[in-house]
Amino acid sequence: MRKAHIKRKTFETDVDIELNLDSAKKPSISTTIPFMDHMLTLFAAHAGIYLNIKAKGDTEIDDHHLVEDMGITLGQTFKQALGDKKGITRYGHFLLPMDEALAYIALDISGRPHLSYEAEIKFQTTGFNYDLIQEFFIAFVNNAAITLHIKMMKGRNNHHIAESIFKGFGHALSIAISKNKKNKNIPSTKGIL
Repeated sequence: MRKAHIKRKTFETDVDIELNLDSAKKPSISTTIPFMDHMLTLFAAHAGIYLNIKAKGDTEIDDHHLVEDMGITLGQTFKQALGDKKGITRYGHFLLPMDEALAYIALDISGRPHLSYEAEIKFQTTGFNYDLIQEFFIAFVNNAAITLHIKMMKGRNNHHIAESIFKGFGHALSIAISKNKKNKNIPSTKGIL
């Protein structure tokens, strides 16, 4: 089975992530940031993967360090769980509506990190800092070594925009990691990803 378990401990954060790409067991997410618990639970459920995250950090300052370190650790865990990438579909894309919000997510498990992020989220003075969604995905793609395009087609409500991004990312990733029945080799003419 394609699984991995990575811990990252710094002076600012303590992140422990267990991932199984071939199990749809109910996720267990506890990050001390309720919004991220919700988003990562949605992501895992829609990706059809098992995700166990225990994370805490210096959120008394703000949520930035912890959100970024979760992206780093999840990216590393994903890369390790994927292994040699033999037989994967490699590409995935999904158009996901969430009420008035509509997100288009496309990705390539390419071995080359790149993020294109187009989402206009309104500034809020209270609650979760939605700018950190982009920071999370920057950290994830840099450590997972994937190309990820996130484009909000429309959306008015910040929470709906965020949900459409995380759910759509889950669905697109599920497609990309699925086994290709016709080709059990590395899906590249280069022979390496």
